[in-house]
Formats: sequence, C-alpha cells, structure tokens
Amino acid sequence: MHNPLPDNHSADGARIDAPLIFVFMTKFIALALLAIGLACPVLAQKPEKSPKAPKEKPQKGNSSRGKSATSDNASGKAKQEPLSQSLPQVNTPPWPVDSSRIQTTSSGLRYFIYKMGEGRTPVAGDKVVAHYHGLLTNGNKFDSSFDRGKPFSFTVGQGQVIRGWDEGFTLFPVGTRAVLFIPPALGYGSRDIGAIPPNSELVFHVELVDIAESFKPYPLEESKLKTTSSGLQYQIVKEGSGAQAIAGKTVSVHYHGTLMDGKVFDSSFSRGEPITFPLGQGMVIPGWEEGIALLKEGSRAILIIPPALAYGENGAPPVIPGNAALRFDVELVRVQ
Repeated sequence: MHNPLPDNHSADGARIDAPLIFVFMTKFIALALLAIGLACPVLAQKPEKSPKAPKEKPQKGNSSRGKSATSDNASGKAKQEPLSQSLPQVNTPPWPVDSSRIQTTSSGLRYFIYKMGEGRTPVAGDKVVAHYHGLLTNGNKFDSSFDRGKPFSFTVGQGQVIRGWDEGFTLFPVGTRAVLFIPPALGYGSRDIGAIPPNSELVFHVELVDIAESFKPYPLEESKLKTTSSGLQYQIVKEGSGAQAIAGKTVSVHYHGTLMDGKVFDSSFSRGEPITFPLGQGMVIPGWEEGIALLKEGSRAILIIPPALAYGENGAPPVIPGNAALRFDVELVRVQ
C-alpha cells in the first residue's frame, strides 16, 4: 500500500500489498518496510513464499477459473466434492491436502478447499478479513497471522496484495479453509525479499474469516471545494472541535487514498489503524503537509492534491501513475 510519502521517499514498501503501508519517517523507512513485510507477507509490494504445491496433477475438468470453480454453484462458491475420509479434521494450519481435488484457474493459480464455508463469496471492492499461514515449497514457514492471533484485512481487487490473493479470495465464501498454491507470476516474481527467494512458488493455508464493511468515501460537493494558492483543493466534511494541527505537532490521521477515477491505492481505514507523523517535518507529501494543517482534531475532509504536491511526474509505480492528481478522504484523529 502506498502512503502519502514525499517524492524523495520510497513508496513501494507495501506488503501483507498491505497493502502499500504506513511508515513515513525517512530514517525508519527501510526498517519499517522490512518489519511490515514480515508481518504481512501478501501485500502487493512485498514477496511471499510458500511450500510447493503437490506434484500430482489436478483432475481434468477443474482447470478453468471462473466456470469450473464457480459456475456450477448459484452462490458463486467454488465447486467441491466431500472431503476424502482419509483427511484428518484439524483446526490449525497447515490444512491437510487431497491432491486429487486441487483445482486450477486459467491464470495458473491452484487451490484446494479443505472446508467449504457457508457465507457470501467476496467480489472486487469487498474488504475481507483472513487468516493465513505462509510456507515456502521446502516447508519453511515465512509468516503466519495464526501465530500472531490477529487476522489480516485487505480490499479485494485493488492491488493491495499479491495477484494470487486478489484472485484466490474470490473463489470461495466466508468460513472457508483453503490452500492457495501461488506461482511466481502471481506472487513476487523474480524479486528477492529476505526469506523468500526469487521465482518462488508460495503456498498459503488460509481461512476467510469475514467480509467487513468497506469505507464509503465522503460525499464530494463541488460548491464547497476551496482552493489554496498552491493549487490544493479541500472540502471540510465535518468540522472538528479539537486542537488545530500545526507544524511541530504530532498528528494521527485516518485516510482513504484514490486516483481521480476512484481506484483505491491505499487506505488506513481498511487496516483499522491511523498513521501518526510529525507535521511540518517533510515526512509526507506537500499536499498532506498543507492539507492536514487546515484541520482541527476531529475533522473529516476531502483533499484533492495536484501532481506537483503529490508524486509528480514519476508517480509511485505500480499503483500511482505519473502526473496523477490524488484524492484523500481524511479524518484527523488526534493532535498532540
């Protein structure tokens, strides 16, 4: 996930990409990215690894993603026959796998349903809550939300996580326990990130815990938009009654960042945790330095930030193109 980092700071440190994540202080960026990567291996900007899929080939007829996995079920759930009686029933990963029941999508993602859930199947735009247990193909564990006792949340189809996750979590309903065998092209490719070597196949034992209510953008009213001398546009959606944000104060801010076409590139609301940084220290993009200083604690606002006050002509690939204006729906949670 991308945070509103300044132009001269790395913005591609998202991981489990989150999403694109949330540390702004220059001297701690490298360390933060590493820590985030270890904590959330599926984020789009960090590599993940897991054990190789079983050598047995999937059954014929289960090799297409949309139709073979979902079309036979009106609810959109992945098709799955009763589990083999030989599979033990366990409540903690790794889940036992019946290699004869592994299905393959058109992208090359392979998956196995260990336990079929009965809830709704996620679609793009849904915020899902999931547990995961990530392994390399040699069986080495590189990360596990189960071990931490805290599930991971992300928005499906927004590029906040690796492609194998964005696809995989649309294949089964809430309550499902499954195993995702993710090829390098849908994981971290040729990148070498710590414990995950280049061109690694990843295996994730996952549980889809819930579909959470997604953040709803604040209503934008053109007549209420104000423009500063720098070109920053802003709308106060709710006026706060707390302390004014000024340079030298430390602020905590929730944000929902989108391109002007509405595509989400990062959201602290989705993670459930605001970001905290010192205002006026160049730790965030200029549009944030100026925009947050217009608010009082408790305020909610929309910031429309021109490219010159954001990431400029270079952008923040792959999710923020060059010369992109950005919209941030923000809530100033705390001024201290």
